[in-house]
Amino acid sequence: MMRLLIRLAVFLGSAALGLFIASLLIPGFHVHLAGFLFAIIVFAVAQALIAWLVDRLFQRSAPTIAGIAGLLSTFLALWLATLLSDGLSFDGVGAWILAAVVVWVVTAIIGWLAAKYLVPRPEANRAR
Repeated sequence: MMRLLIRLAVFLGSAALGLFIASLLIPGFHVHLAGFLFAIIVFAVAQALIAWLVDRLFQRSAPTIAGIAGLLSTFLALWLATLLSDGLSFDGVGAWILAAVVVWVVTAIIGWLAAKYLVPRPEANRAR
């Protein structure tokens, strides 16, 4: 249960940080304070569901497909978050694409670091 809570916190935190960093780096990507929390939740849930679905569809494929699928799921999650909330807005397709790349990179790095250092591994508990 603790492992699930840590993963959930990391997932929401990385989504928030990725969206925030993208809003700082990309002039055409705007985060609106009023809907930011809702946008984070919508983005994180959509990202998790789409990533799970893509993983199930392509689990035997090459890791390259996993990276492309991650980027695609980030793009779709951003699209859903803009449709369902007022927390995000874009000034053109270029900002949309750049935001998807920046958010994908940030969430991937944070997810990798969290899996390596924060989330307890089940085999580590068995060794004790």
